[in-house]
Amino acid sequence: MSEFLFRSSRDGTLTAGFSAALLQGLAPDGGLYVPCAWPQLAAADFAGAAALPEVAVPLLAPFLAGDPLGAALTELAREAFSFPAPLVPLTRDGRLALLELFHGPTAAFKDFGARFLAACFARLRGNASSPLTILVATSGDTGGAVAAAFHERPGISVAVLFPKGLVSPTQERQLTCWGGNVRSLAVRGTFDDCQRLVKQAFVDPQLKAGGALSSANSINLGRLLPQTVYYAAASLATWRAHGERASFVVPSGNLGNALACLWARRLGLPIGAVVLAHNANRTVPDYLESGQWRPRPSVATLASAMDVGDPSNMERLRTLFPELEGLRAAVSAVSVGDEAIRERIRRGYRELGQVWCPHTATAAEAWQRLPAEQRSRGRWVLVGTAHPAKFREIVEPLIGQPVAVPAPLAQLFARPVSCVEIDASLDALRAALAG
Repeated sequence: MSEFLFRSSRDGTLTAGFSAALLQGLAPDGGLYVPCAWPQLAAADFAGAAALPEVAVPLLAPFLAGDPLGAALTELAREAFSFPAPLVPLTRDGRLALLELFHGPTAAFKDFGARFLAACFARLRGNASSPLTILVATSGDTGGAVAAAFHERPGISVAVLFPKGLVSPTQERQLTCWGGNVRSLAVRGTFDDCQRLVKQAFVDPQLKAGGALSSANSINLGRLLPQTVYYAAASLATWRAHGERASFVVPSGNLGNALACLWARRLGLPIGAVVLAHNANRTVPDYLESGQWRPRPSVATLASAMDVGDPSNMERLRTLFPELEGLRAAVSAVSVGDEAIRERIRRGYRELGQVWCPHTATAAEAWQRLPAEQRSRGRWVLVGTAHPAKFREIVEPLIGQPVAVPAPLAQLFARPVSCVEIDASLDALRAALAG
């Protein structure tokens, strides 16, 4: 069996198999790995597959063809997708539903990809003589999911970089309560500074000489590719029940979750429109409107996990759609301010009995702003990315009720916390990793 290859988003001659791409994180030229070709799948290829692990195997198998991890795919799927992603109807006719992606150990959608990646690394690094350091920049949810997935994994250490003071109190606790092989670094800067430091680290000779480095952000193929699974499962369930394509409204920041949806559609899954729901960080909506790519410093909002001014996965998105008109035809984007997020949280509770985190509320508001004719066509799915308990200080005053805390989060609150503050410089990161 020939090995399936991925190429750099910058230099198409730089290729790697699945395992090599995971271990490298970034391509040698700093690009992001994308598939060299696109397997084509149909609903019939998933006959009898409904649960996430069942959908994951036929969906991911082409990408692991000829790779050392290919034989372990069934085990990887069972380990990563061990909790559900229910599709909950929001209206009586079922034309609007919520895809709940927050039933994992850290109550956020990133648990799926982080657990898949950790399961892969555990097998790839099982007999390694030198340790592997995972660097992860987070605007809130990624770091907690990665820390939980890699905590106490032998031969692997994790450094989580988050912007000091710019994540919710619950998120910060999730980022700093691990200890052991997980170090938490509070960066005096924004998420974009954290992301820049991680990218600089991968090409820094001093850090590379100190041992193997890899990433666990959605810049890593092993984090992003498994996220296609829940879009595939939700679209298949909709297709089987109604004979219609599911259209998705995706809360978007670094664009990994949105890209996973678009990749699933590119593979042939029955997915209709894809709407990117952004907060006040308007880099992507402005690009689609003006045609000018202008990254900018991120601004702090209620939907903090989406506070990204220079999203890394735009590079993959522009590789998928090289022409601006093609991208405009493939996606649309809506920007939502904080006051509209607050009001949508209130209305979601008052009108639907739903308690939403700010990110999910951003998606709900973005859907509401679509033209009525568009909303009335087909089946729409709002993507619920995080449990509202992670944002209790925002949500509870708006709905006038306490938010129940899932048991996994409650357990984390009981752990001691520790972190180190660093400046947003490569020298500071080097010193922290050497300490």
